Amino acid sequence: MTQLVSGQVSDPDDGMLRMSILEHLEELRTRIIRALIGFGVCFLAAMAEANPLWNFVKRPLKAAVDQVHGDIVAITPTEQFSIIWVWTPLIASIFLAAPWVIYQVWAFIAPGLYPRERKWAVPFILSTAGLFLIGGLFAYFIALPSTLSLLLSIGAPDVKPTISIDAYFTTFVNVMLGLSVVFELPVAIFFLTLIRVASPSFLLRHSDYAILAIVILASFITLTQDAVNLAVLSVPMILLYFLGVFASFLLVMRWENRKFPWRMFGYWLLAVIAALLIAILAAVAVFEYHFAARWPFLIK
Repeated sequence: MTQLVSGQVSDPDDGMLRMSILEHLEELRTRIIRALIGFGVCFLAAMAEANPLWNFVKRPLKAAVDQVHGDIVAITPTEQFSIIWVWTPLIASIFLAAPWVIYQVWAFIAPGLYPRERKWAVPFILSTAGLFLIGGLFAYFIALPSTLSLLLSIGAPDVKPTISIDAYFTTFVNVMLGLSVVFELPVAIFFLTLIRVASPSFLLRHSDYAILAIVILASFITLTQDAVNLAVLSVPMILLYFLGVFASFLLVMRWENRKFPWRMFGYWLLAVIAALLIAILAAVAVFEYHFAARWPFLIK
């Protein structure tokens, strides 16, 4: 027997809202408008801080250019205005508004889920927004500096690098947004398991194909084609894939009312962290490496 809830039909057996096509379209329109309003507010706030944001954006390029005594230039009269006052605030707004936009997406799809699935709202929003921001930070502090330094350092000694801010900003956006989207891989895998499209066993059986696809994708995202920078991008993406498989495995165990051996897992995790710390300390003590504030953080 069904009940009418706020003009929408609800089945008491499953707790799902039954909406007509017009109601779905109206809900979609509302969510899009709210997402755009939030994005617009972030854009206006970012425009007010356009110059500090541009200084933040150009920092990886400036560090790489200073090493080879190059220059950063604007070629056209409108280049500085469009990059600093329009496109930089626009990209900053994408990251600032990400949690709000993701919440609107979840609010739109949540009525079509069971009550036990809707309780994943807060973890979904936090993990999705968090991974998006972590991907951007990874691109900014690791991927961009390493590739820019390599590209500018392999030039001819009698050629002075002169980089246009428009050309750099295009590269900046491609790498930042590309890696931010790629870092959503665990959430995508978890969601596919949640709606029963994939399973942990299926993902593990086909992990070799997934790794191949990740390496191919990383080769398109990276600015260079050398093995080092390819590994810098592909290894974290492969780890993210298996993190998603682990999260989907926990979800399936919860469905089957089984408990995960967290204590044993914690011991293994501590052992791996201890091994990494020992390796880092050995590199510092034996091979005379020292810590640095930029990638790769250990320099001989």
